[in-house]
Amino acid sequence: MSRAFVKEDSGERWTPPAAPAQYRIVLPTDHGPEVLRETDDLLTALQRLQAGLEVRDRQGVLIARG
Repeated sequence: MSRAFVKEDSGERWTPPAAPAQYRIVLPTDHGPEVLRETDDLLTALQRLQAGLEVRDRQGVLIARG
């Protein structure tokens, strides 16, 4: 097997990274937003929204603020 398809550390086959989720629940902080959860379902993101948190899309555009 070519070493291009083997992880150096554990000898496992390479797997592509997961696709980024559409929506993120973030906590705005002084040093930048901290992502708490990612989901592709807007309804789920809005249901988990709490005071002080924000829902942003993949590009970082604000959708809702709790």
